Amino acid sequence: MIVAGIPSSQEANESARGQWVALKTRAQHEKAVRDRLHRLGFEHLLPILPRVSQWHDRKKVIEAPLFPGYCFARLSVHNRSTVVQLPGVAYIVGSAGFSEVIPDEEIDALKRVTKCGMPYEAAMCLSEGDPVVIIRGPLAGVRGNLVRRERSHCVLIGVQLLQQGATVKIDAEDVRRIEEPAYSIGSGRSGRRAEPEYVAAR
Repeated sequence: MIVAGIPSSQEANESARGQWVALKTRAQHEKAVRDRLHRLGFEHLLPILPRVSQWHDRKKVIEAPLFPGYCFARLSVHNRSTVVQLPGVAYIVGSAGFSEVIPDEEIDALKRVTKCGMPYEAAMCLSEGDPVVIIRGPLAGVRGNLVRRERSHCVLIGVQLLQQGATVKIDAEDVRRIEEPAYSIGSGRSGRRAEPEYVAAR
């Protein structure tokens, strides 16, 4: 029986054990953050993607992060402030001032994928209509909505007032999804610019 206001033993154990979160790392610091988490005894995961790189006159297999700029860790509310201050950690991914929890099932699935011996590769979870920001190239920083044109990915850059826009072909790897569209063409509603959200620790 669970008494209202009093956590069950399972809830208490989960709270003490912590929950999985995503740590945003500084550029090229994913492995350093992983190593620091390991030394401090934190449960962690840095999915690795083996890649073949040309090294002078021969090819060499290197281990690159599957998700560049991110490392996962299981943290409790009591130790998040400690981890966010580690060298190489930028912030804990979240929104509205709170860190976002990653389900155990998703972490377990990632572990199985990276250990199963089957080939795998990174992919962007993007759908047509998603609000995105271009992160590389001459249009870096420009916001729009992802659309499809003749089997290619395009970013729709529009003028809300005119309800019209232009599309620019772009690789899916060169955009990042954002939470709110910069505008909303066709809806008649004004959009708001979305700023990247992050949290220190909660």
